Amino acid sequence: MKVLKLPFQKLQLLIKMIEVTKAIVINTIKYGDTSLIATCYTEKAGIKTYILKGVLSSKKGKLKPAYFQPLNQLTLTANHNNKGSLNTIRDIEVTNFYAAIYSDIKKQSIALFLAEILYYSIKEEEQNQSLFSYLETSFLWLDTHDTISNFHLLFLLNLTKYLGFYPETNQFNNLYFDLAEGNFTDYRNVNTVQGENLVQFKKLFGINFDALHKVDFTALNRQSILSILIQYFELHLAGFKKPKSLAVLKSVFN
Repeated sequence: MKVLKLPFQKLQLLIKMIEVTKAIVINTIKYGDTSLIATCYTEKAGIKTYILKGVLSSKKGKLKPAYFQPLNQLTLTANHNNKGSLNTIRDIEVTNFYAAIYSDIKKQSIALFLAEILYYSIKEEEQNQSLFSYLETSFLWLDTHDTISNFHLLFLLNLTKYLGFYPETNQFNNLYFDLAEGNFTDYRNVNTVQGENLVQFKKLFGINFDALHKVDFTALNRQSILSILIQYFELHLAGFKKPKSLAVLKSVFN
């Protein structure tokens, strides 16, 4: 029995390493002259980073650079190694084809911005089915609807539910919102939202994406609320960085 035990364990390890999972692309960087490193949020294993050797030079390989655009939804057959190490992809296919995200300038700007948000927000290499489902359905909604100017605002607010710091709403009618504490309060400090900004911010609560067309934000309102949400993320996520694409997004929706 001892002679058979070691090979069987190796076989189990090999089977465990090869995994078929849905994935959403959140970041790619060039590696050398011909390769890419892609970070994806996977349905079965959370955040995974893949080395795509020769993908920029090979015309016959299964992996194509176009597969790794921001927020693209894929099904991967991948070799998943230990946490923190680079993984490889054995096979790939597009799970859901977007009709407009990569051709509409507004949707493209939102996709680039939200991909950066996710890259700086999610670090766990573990399964979170509810978060993956939220991302998957949200991006399909973005692709198929026209009134999307406020999409990223509601998306960010709802994302905090899955990251663990959604605002407490027990005292929703209080005069201030404390960004550091994540609750509505009657006490003012350096991190509180108040006045007109608070009135506009509250419009995002209790609605879904299908009700976004009823929210009457001006361009100034939109930028103010976006700044509030970015600050909220900065206060609650260690290592969170303000996305470089933020300026482009503000310009597009100004």
